[in-house]
Amino acid sequence: MQESKKNVSLVILESPAKAATVNSYLGSGYKVIACKGHVRDLPKSTLGVDTEHGFKAKYINIQGKSALIAEMKKEAKNADRVYFATDPDREGEAISWHLATVMGIEPEKACRVAFNEITKKTVQAEIANPRAIDMNLVNSQQARRILDRIVGYKLSPYLWKTVKSGLSAGRVQSVATRIIVEREAEIEKFVPQEFWTIEASLNAGKNQKIKAKFFGDRNGKIELHTGEDAEAIVNACRTSPFTVSLLKRSKKTRSPEPPFETSSLQQVASKRFGFHSKRTMKVAQELYEGVNLGAANGGVHGIITYMRTDSLRISDEAASAAEAYIREKYGAEFYPSKRRVHKTKDTSQDAHEAIRPASMEFAPEDIRPFLTADQYKLYKLIWDRFVASQMKNAEYDAIDVELESAGYLYKLSESVLMFKGYKVAYTDDEETADKSSKLKGISENGVFNADDVTATQNFTEPPAHFDEAGLIKFLKEKGIGRPSTYATTISTIIDRGYIERDKKLLRATPLGTATVDLMKKNFPKIVDYKFTANMESELDGIAHGSTTLETVLGDFYVGFEKTLARAQEKIGENKVELPVEESDIICDKCGKRMIIKTGRFGKFAACPGYPECKNTKPLDASGAAKKEKEEPEKTDLKCELCGGDIVIRKSRYGKFYACSNFPKCKYTKPIREEIGVSCPKCGAPVVKGFGKNHSVFFSCSEYPKCDFSVWDTPTEKTCPTCGGRLLVKKGKNLLYCMNKDCSYKEELPEEPKSES
Repeated sequence: MQESKKNVSLVILESPAKAATVNSYLGSGYKVIACKGHVRDLPKSTLGVDTEHGFKAKYINIQGKSALIAEMKKEAKNADRVYFATDPDREGEAISWHLATVMGIEPEKACRVAFNEITKKTVQAEIANPRAIDMNLVNSQQARRILDRIVGYKLSPYLWKTVKSGLSAGRVQSVATRIIVEREAEIEKFVPQEFWTIEASLNAGKNQKIKAKFFGDRNGKIELHTGEDAEAIVNACRTSPFTVSLLKRSKKTRSPEPPFETSSLQQVASKRFGFHSKRTMKVAQELYEGVNLGAANGGVHGIITYMRTDSLRISDEAASAAEAYIREKYGAEFYPSKRRVHKTKDTSQDAHEAIRPASMEFAPEDIRPFLTADQYKLYKLIWDRFVASQMKNAEYDAIDVELESAGYLYKLSESVLMFKGYKVAYTDDEETADKSSKLKGISENGVFNADDVTATQNFTEPPAHFDEAGLIKFLKEKGIGRPSTYATTISTIIDRGYIERDKKLLRATPLGTATVDLMKKNFPKIVDYKFTANMESELDGIAHGSTTLETVLGDFYVGFEKTLARAQEKIGENKVELPVEESDIICDKCGKRMIIKTGRFGKFAACPGYPECKNTKPLDASGAAKKEKEEPEKTDLKCELCGGDIVIRKSRYGKFYACSNFPKCKYTKPIREEIGVSCPKCGAPVVKGFGKNHSVFFSCSEYPKCDFSVWDTPTEKTCPTCGGRLLVKKGKNLLYCMNKDCSYKEELPEEPKSES
């Protein structure tokens, strides 16, 4: 007799947090579990790619995932249907394929669902309309993974032999490092050029001054490179009137920014909040997967759409919801006559919508109590930008003026905000509009007298160091990598020691500079901007079905193998000597000036006399040597366990006795501080100690002979009702009797507040 299957469907997602949210939407007919990311990957010990036979990947189960895989197989066997609901991107598609493979389910028979937003409506709609696993997307992800594995595993040993052991190379990471290194080189080579500017302060009447800047003459712009040139013009204009030679009034508008995609969200969050890209993506993931908004709001909700996207598209449903919100909150005059559509660039994948609120039901202010500080900041930013993206333009009255004096031209302009439009919801990072007009009364052929004409010496400035926002913008503009990988890329090159943070700035290290120089010399394509960007286009081609994994990897590998072989032949002449960074620390063992090195736990000072002198010192964040640990205080006591000497050590919770034979003997005993109060039971001194979770309690110093102990502070005062001892209630100005049968209480006078 055939056993009937259970009437339950299995849904597999990546994140346990998201699984809980989805489970609440689907009900008892579904079981929702999380695979916690990838379950299979290339082996760490070998290349894992057959470069001779179509670049077949040799995947193995990830260590530690065997029990989870077995559990998922068991659940799948007992289910009527299995839905693969991993993240809605290429990585998620590949994870679904790996899951189907380990479960023995054919990709075309697998039920693939992808949630662009974790809302009840979207989840239920996707479950009702599953599709097959998209092998084009899977192969695109595989090609990227294999490509990065080949570059990493083939190039890293070369770097070990030429630069430093333990280094690793990466395709996109190497280009990102090159960008920082080359910007550093630009800054170092920069030679400031002198130039002069002239400004005239004109009397506009009614104690009002307007500032006009020197432009040139009727033949065009004049650049001033010496103080003599500037002074000649200043002298000519000081005694000459300024006559309006051109006056142009116009109406200008400014359109709102589109809703966020991944890179723009990372850039703005970096500028406004100082968030690193990794922090931004972590918080966005939390908002996407689900936040508990309380019982009154229906519990857990995913409150933004999928945060890894480079699309600016939004659904008609979302646009309609935004329109209704704008009309109700701000008024019909703030909504444009025609619905806004922000065009996505041709290079974008456009697989998902832009990042937007999943529902207009939850305004940031309404759900603020349920969000962390970071969650609220990011959610409000996403909300405001999305709402503004659907609103009317801001409108300005603009005036452009040219004035002539002694044959020279001066210019000034003004923009006055007349209608805020989208700015009532979202303020741009750079706002240049004036609040009120200073040029309102100006007229053609008007004449002004100059109160002062001044020349100022200036020097051109070098390019700015990259911060995270600037680097992400550069990567995006050049088409290098994908927005979803930017956070990981930046973290990786910092962790590897190629780049370091200097407050908000990113700076190249000597290691990063040396590695990039070596790569440019021997592997120019790997660190070439255009080649790396073109490779992204090739990977997109695999996703769209216009090319294949074998073609893309084959074309790359032929040239790469030849380049690697040539580099290996010259490995001796390509060895790099990294510059030695000296510290101010003198070795206390041999007297040499110590040098700074980088290890797995960060920078440390090492003696240059190694291996004869192996002295090292850890460094703090400022680069100074960390303070040596204080020597323990000696006592005449002996250890009860091993007979060793007892010493007094310090911890964050006070002093304690410890055996000098630690760690062989782990005997410790807290030293309890007397508080100047006698025990109400035996008269011995009361001492302060620390209980569970290091909370303070008070007990008799003769414990365990005397068992007196309390959480609140004992006093010497006695109860006027029963004679018991009075205690001070923790955190309150209240005395009460320690006897449980006595209800006596007494308010203590509050301490006078300090005037400061």
